[in-house]
Amino acid sequence: ELSAWGSPHQGRKGSESFSNTFIFFPLFLLGERLAKPERGKMRVHKISNVNKALDFIASKGVKLVSIGAEEIVDGNVKMTLGMIWTIILRFAIQDISVEETSAKEGLLLWCQRKTAPYKNVNIQNFHISWKDGLGFCALIHRHRPELIDYGKLRKDDPLTNLNTAFDVAEKYLDIPKMLDAEDIVGTARPDEKAIMTYVSSFYHAFSGAQKAETAANRICKVLAVNQENEQLMEDYEKLASDLLEWIRRTIPWLENRAPENTMQAMQQKLEDFRDYRRLHKPPKVQEKCQLEINFNTLQTKLRLSNRPAFMPSEGKMVSDINNAWGGLEQAEKGYEEWLLNEIRRLERLDHLAEKFRQKASIHESWTDGKEAMLQQKDYETATLSEIKALLKKHEAFESDLAAHQDRVEQIAAIAQELNELDYYDSPSVNARCQKICDQWDNLGALTQKRREALERTEKLLETIDQLYLEYAKRAAPFNNWMEGAMEDLQDTFIVHTIEEIQGLSTAHEQFKATLPDADKERQAILGIHNEVSKIVQTYHVNMAGTNPYTTITPHEINGKWEHVRQLVPRRDQALMEEHARQQQNERLRKQFGAQANVIGPWIQTKMEEIGRISIEMHGTLEDQLNHLRQYEKSIVNYKPKIDQLEGDHQQIQEALIFDNKHTNYTMEHIRVGWEQLLTTIARTINEVENQILTRDAKGISQEQMNEFRASFNHFDRDHSGTLGPEEFKACLISLGYDIGNDAQGEAEFARIMSIVDPNRLGVVTFQAFIDFMSRETADTDTADQVMASFKILAGDKNYITVDELRRELPPDQAEYCIARMAPYNGRDAVPGALDYMSFSTALYGESDL
Repeated sequence: ELSAWGSPHQGRKGSESFSNTFIFFPLFLLGERLAKPERGKMRVHKISNVNKALDFIASKGVKLVSIGAEEIVDGNVKMTLGMIWTIILRFAIQDISVEETSAKEGLLLWCQRKTAPYKNVNIQNFHISWKDGLGFCALIHRHRPELIDYGKLRKDDPLTNLNTAFDVAEKYLDIPKMLDAEDIVGTARPDEKAIMTYVSSFYHAFSGAQKAETAANRICKVLAVNQENEQLMEDYEKLASDLLEWIRRTIPWLENRAPENTMQAMQQKLEDFRDYRRLHKPPKVQEKCQLEINFNTLQTKLRLSNRPAFMPSEGKMVSDINNAWGGLEQAEKGYEEWLLNEIRRLERLDHLAEKFRQKASIHESWTDGKEAMLQQKDYETATLSEIKALLKKHEAFESDLAAHQDRVEQIAAIAQELNELDYYDSPSVNARCQKICDQWDNLGALTQKRREALERTEKLLETIDQLYLEYAKRAAPFNNWMEGAMEDLQDTFIVHTIEEIQGLSTAHEQFKATLPDADKERQAILGIHNEVSKIVQTYHVNMAGTNPYTTITPHEINGKWEHVRQLVPRRDQALMEEHARQQQNERLRKQFGAQANVIGPWIQTKMEEIGRISIEMHGTLEDQLNHLRQYEKSIVNYKPKIDQLEGDHQQIQEALIFDNKHTNYTMEHIRVGWEQLLTTIARTINEVENQILTRDAKGISQEQMNEFRASFNHFDRDHSGTLGPEEFKACLISLGYDIGNDAQGEAEFARIMSIVDPNRLGVVTFQAFIDFMSRETADTDTADQVMASFKILAGDKNYITVDELRRELPPDQAEYCIARMAPYNGRDAVPGALDYMSFSTALYGESDL
């Protein structure tokens, strides 16, 4: 009966080659055997027997179309062979599935994966790809490398390759030799069904290994996710620790308001602060933003892989970072203003100290020798005329002394102001001031004492030269005026605006207008002296050629007058230079204001545009992400303008410019706005990336994502990027989510809110909304699935060994499991047994590793 189907080793063409598949069809052959117990049996009995076989085949899910017992009994070869192929598909091929493909595609994909590492093997179909025999040999070598020496096979010897594969398969794998090597080599296109049938025998023969490989792949995938998440957690912890440590070190520096004694030291503090704002803080702003992005990405990955949420170490939550950052900015607030005020104070102190030294030097120069002069006893031996002269001279000195009273009061006032402003060298100033005041008091006492002595002698004297007296009286005030003029012309000044320097220039012009009258007074005083000389020559008065009432000589008056005339153009030059400096300062103000008035609104516009982009839908999420990245690139390309403005701002500070009427924007406004802009675009990009990650991991289509975004935006009426509870409920209802108004509906909504708003902030973000809409239908690995995979690798045992882990898993993942698996303590335990069940549970947060 079997010989009717042909010898298994005969080379046949066409459908006859399927006679070699008789081993698959005991049911069919049973029907045929029943149909031939005796050759005289009636045809109806044969048909009845075959129908019994066909009914049983149909009960196993095989669809028989246009095939009846009559055609088989009558020997219809085409129908018979067609039915045989249907049975082969059902019992040998149909159950084959790799990555949810069809049976044929699944079998082909399995072959491609198994033979991928082998040279000269390229399986693309079930006909010509197998002609050289290397494909069959590769399948055997992949699973049983000890059976074939693959390295000795040649592509140009297909007969040897085919016969080697068929013989080994029959002898060691119990796979019958269904094909003929000469038949395959001699055919341009081998029969596809025959090869598929034979290849399926290899699939079933190696199904146990395939099952173990699938289990190992699942475990590798889960372990890779855990390893990646652990690395992300370690990265977060380190970045958070570094950032917090930097903030901890920086805050005391910013809170230190101890002033320096010198302008140079305070300027260095200001330069250090500029370096902090331009060089040290911006990278930390980026680190803080990246820390938040990494945290959000990690939490998204944990949710998508069905892992518990990541809880950072105590004190390293994102909120802790934000609180520490807030403390940093609070400490930073006002630091630059304090520095500038201190510099201004020190500048004022230096100016006052210099003014004090000038006035003190002038006064000390004037008082030099005055005490000795007042203590002379020259009146005791003087003649009457000499006594009168001494008295007049003393009156002139008193006039001069009174004129210097204002200077002494000014010196004391400046010293007092230096004390009030906490000048660092106040002790030496106070000592010098006290010395001047003590000397002044002593001069007053000596002056009074000398006057009393001269007045006592005055009764004895009668003659006095009125011309000398007049000279002395007019020369002293004029001399004081010239000294005051020289002092004013050499006086230093500090101005901060053009208006102030213009005021000084106006005062200087007014002073120059008084010079002609002063010159007339000088000529008049010199005329008195000339008159005295004429009288002395005419009347031979014994005056010894000197004025007894004053020490101011015409030579001194002319010398001081010439000095005043020389100081006037110097003052003109100094005022002109200061006016030019103030004009340059005004240009700096306008230059900064022009740029700031462009950059400030530009930053505000970009912030508003990012806000619109984040709630609008144009294209796919990838399109939105590309758009945002291009947008980010355009923002980053704007950085040189910010740097240029920083440079202008530094010039303004170095020029000690403290106000700017040309703009309402300060450098601090621009810095804060720029940092917020960079942070906002980075966060928006991360939000879209997380949406893509969620969409791909949860299997959400672009249409669904657009629908979710449209619904969310519709109810986000204030464009805040979040929904309140009632807005969120309306959004869910609009998407068909049934939430009733009864107690059950309220309880269900409370459950949903606990998922989307675990911190009870009263708002729902779009990411939380997407996670909720997709999480209940997610196709994710579970602890039970991982446990079942380990059970396969362990050969259905309740434990697994170290050798089994190292044999079935890649080295790094095998060692990962070995280091974390607890010993197995069951009754069936063996030495070195490991508990894969508790390990699988711990992977999903249900226990501790």
